[in-house]
Amino acid sequence: MTHQQAPLFALPHTEGTTRLRSASTLQEAQSAFHAHMLAQDWSEHTVRAFDSDLNLLARFAGAGTALGTLATRRLEEFLVYLRHGRRAPCKPKSLERRVTTLKVFFAWLAHEGAVAGDPAATLIHHTAPTPLARILSDAEVAALLAATDNLLRNPKDADARPHLLITLLLATGIKKGECMHIALADLDTALPSAATVFIRYESAKQRLKERRLRLPSDFPSTLQQYLAKHQPKAILFECTGRNLEYVLDASATRAGLPKRIVSFESLRWTCAVRDLQGGMAEDDLRCKLGLSHITWAETADKLRRLTAPAL
Repeated sequence: MTHQQAPLFALPHTEGTTRLRSASTLQEAQSAFHAHMLAQDWSEHTVRAFDSDLNLLARFAGAGTALGTLATRRLEEFLVYLRHGRRAPCKPKSLERRVTTLKVFFAWLAHEGAVAGDPAATLIHHTAPTPLARILSDAEVAALLAATDNLLRNPKDADARPHLLITLLLATGIKKGECMHIALADLDTALPSAATVFIRYESAKQRLKERRLRLPSDFPSTLQQYLAKHQPKAILFECTGRNLEYVLDASATRAGLPKRIVSFESLRWTCAVRDLQGGMAEDDLRCKLGLSHITWAETADKLRRLTAPAL
């Protein structure tokens, strides 16, 4: 099966919509770029972050500055200002995002013919180092599953939800948001040995992240116990994400594990490491996790470091 991923930020030609020239002001370009982001259905978080970053550039260079005067040297001066010229110096992760904003913004201007060249193309994009995720050892996974299985079989007050949630996350590596949107109709458990869940997205822009993932063979029987007790009507987990975090915390405590060691993130990374160690091809794992090629580069580096033998 061939998997395709959309580029991080598509730049379709929008001739006749911007009418920007090298003499146009930065403020005019910001307004046109904002309209472009909305037209491309970029996420609200991305639009807000890009607008904020470009407002900083406008305050530094002047909102009335002509686009044609914003050369590479001026943009480099802006980055120096962000690092050293403000009362609150820019943190590495924020600086990384602001370099991305400049690259995307000026690549769009060049694509639209508003500037003769792309002054941000040669800006150095330093990736801010991020700490490695805390993953669960095989012994910790075994203790966690034993604890949730015992609760599942408790003769007085059995509850299948912890075991259902944790086996789901360990098998699929899905994110919290993806977990919270699983509909009962997205589960196919007719054949226990081939049970699957379909990870669905409402946004057309994110449809390429949709995928069908295998579930553990005991998932269908656990699901039946869960449905009988909790009786969800349409969504698998009809509660808040915070409630499920409490379930993970309580499961860790029941298993005798340290606080906050069991989370959506730690189980996602644990799933990825176990798959990689089990021989899954990197591109298959990328698709399983729903990552673009761009995002996968950093993730793959972390996974290699997590699976590297200790010296």
